[in-house]
Amino acid sequence: MTSRRSFFQKSFGMAGALSLSPFLTHAKAEDVSDALVELNKLSPLDAATDEDLWARMAQAYTVSPTILNLNNGGVSPQPKVVQDAVDRYYHLSNEAPSYYMWQILDKGREALRRKLADLGGVSAEEIAINRNTTEALGTFTWGIDMHRGDEIVMTKLDYPNMIHAWKQREMREGVKINWINFNLPIDNDDVVIKAYIDATTSKTKIWHITHLMTWTGQILPAVKLCAEARKRGLITIVDAAHSFAHLDYKISDLNCDYFGTSLHKWMCAPFGTGMMYIKKEHIEKTWPLFPTDKPKSGDIKKFEALGTRSFAPEQAIGQAIDFHNAIGGKRKQERLHYLKTYWCNALTKNPRVKLHISLKPEYSCALGTFSVDGMDVGNISSRLMSDYQIHTVSIKWENVNAVRVTPHVYTTTRDLDRFIDAIQKIAAS
Repeated sequence: MTSRRSFFQKSFGMAGALSLSPFLTHAKAEDVSDALVELNKLSPLDAATDEDLWARMAQAYTVSPTILNLNNGGVSPQPKVVQDAVDRYYHLSNEAPSYYMWQILDKGREALRRKLADLGGVSAEEIAINRNTTEALGTFTWGIDMHRGDEIVMTKLDYPNMIHAWKQREMREGVKINWINFNLPIDNDDVVIKAYIDATTSKTKIWHITHLMTWTGQILPAVKLCAEARKRGLITIVDAAHSFAHLDYKISDLNCDYFGTSLHKWMCAPFGTGMMYIKKEHIEKTWPLFPTDKPKSGDIKKFEALGTRSFAPEQAIGQAIDFHNAIGGKRKQERLHYLKTYWCNALTKNPRVKLHISLKPEYSCALGTFSVDGMDVGNISSRLMSDYQIHTVSIKWENVNAVRVTPHVYTTTRDLDRFIDAIQKIAAS
């Protein structure tokens, strides 16, 4: 345990180096380190409810002491150790850009690729590092060979950027989208699987699967869907923007063909960082979004030909992975689900409040959505910010009309009590 504590202290810059903000200069690196050590002594379920340890661990972040951020699902803040790494790599780059960027930092991508592959339970030869889920899935959308009349199955609740990409290919090349829509929440895997099967014809080539839906937090049975698709000889594309480093799983568990995620969400990596996975057998026949001299190569690196990029955020992904691993994927998932359940259970006691998400852990985790009878969700979100300085987001998409609430590991139950009290007052007014 002493060596573990030393490791954490070194990771977070030793005592005093973790200066979080002008308002929290008392926060010390060793306190965060010790809190993580104590968390690791506990089972994931026991750790989820230890408010003292999570409050101490929250000192690793520099979030506002006045604005309560409950929209971590949009983009998550980075712990200070990640912010410091970005600064360090950025300043190093500026000492001699063409040398440090191309000769030093660019070579650091291989070690980073291995870390991401290890986290995903796949081969490093199947992982490419890019900027976000949109870029990853855009690569798949345009890189997979299709012909006029070929079909893809996707839902109207998938993320807009992915919908727009497939609609554009539909307009340009004559492929066809077979649409599914769901009335959420759904607590039955068979309902989801049947919807995909019913939308599939002899011309269907691809199933596009959103693992965890951005609108409400609904978790789809991605493992089962990928298995069903494989039975039919179909390609599977998994949009994991919200599930990776949020739910405790490996990419290999899904057994999908293509997988894309944003690391600046639940991984808390620098803004504009992401990754893609392509099953090795598909790399050679997938065209890169940004052309190279060998577009039919079987080397995953062909998907990283982005031109000049900022190496600092990319290299600081490594510190974000270390921080995530220090907490532990299962502990993180249990804590996030506990926080969602905490505020949901409190608000359901109000007869005017309606939840739009399941409380079962297999169907939702950190993301939760609600509405108040007779109130516009946009007005609720606006009042939370203007009257109580609580940042959420209102969702109006297809048949979803709700306020989305997304806490993170630095969120405490005291923060959520503040949110609960605000909603009770808004509902009463």
